Amino acid sequence: MTGRDDDDFRLRPSPPRERPKAEPKFVSQVLKEVNKGGDAAARKAARRPGARLGRGHVAARFTGRGLPPNARRAIVKTRLVNLQKAGARSTPTHLRYIQREGVGRDGEPGRAYGPETNDADLSAFEQRGRGDRHQFRFIVSAEDAEQLGDLRSYTRQLMTRMEADLGTRLEWVAVDHWNTDNPHTHIVLRGKDDTGRDLIISRDYISHGMRERASELATQWLGPRSEREIQQSQQREVEQERWTGLDRTLQREANQGMIRLERLAEHLQRSPLVGRLQHLQRMGLSQETTPGEWRLRQDVEPVLRAMGERGDILRTMQHAMRELPRELAIRTPGEDAPPITGRVVAKGLMNELYERGYLVIDGTDGKAHYVPLPPKVELAQYPVGAVVATHGSNQRDVDKSIADLSVDGRFRTDHCLSVVAQYLDGEDPRWLVENHVRRLAALRRAGIVEREAEGVWRVPANLPELGRQYDLKRDGGVSVRLHSHLPVERQVRALGATWLDKQLIAGDTHFGEHGFSGAVRTALQQRADFLVEQGFAERRGQRVVLARNLLVTLRNREIERVANTIAAETGLTHRPVAKGECVTGTYDRSVQLASGRYALLQDGRQFSLVPWRPVIEQRLCQTLSATVQGTRVSWELARTRGLSR
Repeated sequence: MTGRDDDDFRLRPSPPRERPKAEPKFVSQVLKEVNKGGDAAARKAARRPGARLGRGHVAARFTGRGLPPNARRAIVKTRLVNLQKAGARSTPTHLRYIQREGVGRDGEPGRAYGPETNDADLSAFEQRGRGDRHQFRFIVSAEDAEQLGDLRSYTRQLMTRMEADLGTRLEWVAVDHWNTDNPHTHIVLRGKDDTGRDLIISRDYISHGMRERASELATQWLGPRSEREIQQSQQREVEQERWTGLDRTLQREANQGMIRLERLAEHLQRSPLVGRLQHLQRMGLSQETTPGEWRLRQDVEPVLRAMGERGDILRTMQHAMRELPRELAIRTPGEDAPPITGRVVAKGLMNELYERGYLVIDGTDGKAHYVPLPPKVELAQYPVGAVVATHGSNQRDVDKSIADLSVDGRFRTDHCLSVVAQYLDGEDPRWLVENHVRRLAALRRAGIVEREAEGVWRVPANLPELGRQYDLKRDGGVSVRLHSHLPVERQVRALGATWLDKQLIAGDTHFGEHGFSGAVRTALQQRADFLVEQGFAERRGQRVVLARNLLVTLRNREIERVANTIAAETGLTHRPVAKGECVTGTYDRSVQLASGRYALLQDGRQFSLVPWRPVIEQRLCQTLSATVQGTRVSWELARTRGLSR
């Protein structure tokens, strides 16, 4: 090396030695998984058709970016209600339901509040929204909501952030519910912005933006979840018999239903996922085909969701029957099961966002039955303690009658009139013919029958079965008839025609000694004693002989007594309705009697009490005509025939 090179050299460091990697923290693993393509997902969402439609579509692209992977979780359920299709009673019914008894923190009724008041005027809110095209209904449930304490402040801050995201002031009311394991808040939002235009919210903001805002706010209040909380939450999901977050992850990782453990090797949830696969195998929903390779059943999601719903139903029934040990049975729409007669023990909504109710019925068969109701059936008409009966998914008698009266595939009203007149013992047969025509009109709208001319219909040979299928599709629930709004204990001394009287006349003796059946048996004996005491029956040895026309006598006496009270209150004159008579008047209100529910029709001078039917409740304060045939009634609006029977 020359002297010139003494100070001329270059440093050539060797490649760095590979150090052992430290085990990454659990949260770091979570961050790695979450950041895989988050921006790509946002860009993909922005390119979707319609993604830019409505307020909040820009905010929805950024709401989740500030959330840490261990953020508090929140669930937001949303329903967009078309108010014209839902009907005028949809909003007041929903508002009344969310304020019902027992939903408060200490079991009190719910209290509605708004942005600036703790006592919102729901009547005024409902009136302001009557002209709205639509309405939003939300359920917001933050994780560990019981730790939030003040749900009102939480909800107000959430709605303030929504206003910033949507760029408009919002008009809303809310009610907090504390009657479940997870406290939650019902929010009803008007479908108008601050300029009076229809409020359109981006579907991306509805699907995830609002939920991420709720999660963001809960995290700020309570702090992020700890590593231990996350692991405990995942471990609880391993053996749950419902559709869980672990199942969603397995579904994403599956390739044509197959899951390989090497795909889960670096997954942050590897241990809980493997435990979930093993639990699903014990349930028969997965199978380890070869070591390290699993196959999921194709129907794993619907099966687990159905199991979760069934578990929720059983817990509801156990809570309702906690003091009345019974065998539990779940009735499903379309099930070929015998009719049930019993008393209503509990009622509620299957899904609080939708007007789909259920009843828990303590049956005379010694079982407790869970019965889902058809859509838009109001729970208010089934008081707790009322006596009800279900109808099976059998073929309707009216459909069988139409098929029997048809000749060569044609039903003629004149032929029907002449035939049924022979069997009604002098009673006007027109109400029965009108009943057939109403049914044919409904089946015509469904495309089952065809109207060829006035009073002539072409019907298929299998009409009863097609009618049964039509009813199942339309109702989507089990049809339930109210026998009496009074519990059997209160029917014993009621001065009216009760359900107990009908059982005495029929000589029904199938009631047992236990449960509701035993209560009915005891009430029948007490009712017989009361009728003897009032002179409506007499004892002959061990037998009780009832007076002739007992039901008519009791019904008329009760109507006369109530009519005298109404006349004294209103100054109107009572006009009794004779059999076969047509009465016209304004439907003022309904009156609940022991003999049943009656509609009050009045013309400003006189009033009449006519057997009520659910269809006329939509015609309150309108002029109706009713033709009465005993306990049957045919209703007409103006010149439109046949609302109901």
